[in-house]
Amino acid sequence: MKTLLAVDLGIRSGLALYGADGRLQWYRSHNFGTATRLRRGVYSILNDIANLQWMILEGGGNLATIWEHEAERRSLHVRQVYAEQWRQRLMLPREQRSGQQAKDVADALARRVIAWSAAPRPTSLRHDAAEAILVGLWGVLELGWLPQIPPELR
Repeated sequence: MKTLLAVDLGIRSGLALYGADGRLQWYRSHNFGTATRLRRGVYSILNDIANLQWMILEGGGNLATIWEHEAERRSLHVRQVYAEQWRQRLMLPREQRSGQQAKDVADALARRVIAWSAAPRPTSLRHDAAEAILVGLWGVLELGWLPQIPPELR
């Protein structure tokens, strides 16, 4: 079964893995500490994911290049997205009036995705993991793995 990894880029990265059914399989936050440790960590993370075909990266710059290089080595499809793009599809304009409001809405929506996917509930949900969950949801919608946003997530 093909999978998609969504990454909220940073030295502290959010990660979310989706299956071909469009449901979240797992999510986490990982603090790499330095770009050097990130480079080694990307290799290890991707080795642990079976049937990975797609990566959706939120953000750009040098950290994106690290993920893209490893994806290229593995012949993975990669797509970059920015917060404005996925928020436009997943949130109403009134939910994005301020950065803090958008983060609060993202947290609530990510928790609904977790429940809908029957993924383990978080004791605490870091902002970067919540954003990775939503980047992944955007990705599975864009790729057609889900035809539309499930009503349970509205």
